[in-house]
Amino acid sequence: MAIKKNGTKNDGIKYEVIEKCGVISERSGGYNLELRYISWNGNEPKYDLRQWKVDDEGEKMSKGITLTGEELEELGKIIAAMMKED
Repeated sequence: MAIKKNGTKNDGIKYEVIEKCGVISERSGGYNLELRYISWNGNEPKYDLRQWKVDDEGEKMSKGITLTGEELEELGKIIAAMMKED
């Protein structure tokens, strides 16, 4: 699902949401933990994991982490191995 959304974080960082990959969980206060594919300040897009809230005032985000495609793939391998152990 390719969704383009441009925005500016309060500290002036510009971002473009290339794709909303999925909602991992819904949190209290209207925030959702989401994985998105985002270009920060016009740079090459990376995968981004953080909480997002969309309301009448716009889009708000919490602190998060960004991962390259290779890092996301490695994380997936680690999680798969952990799940096999259970």
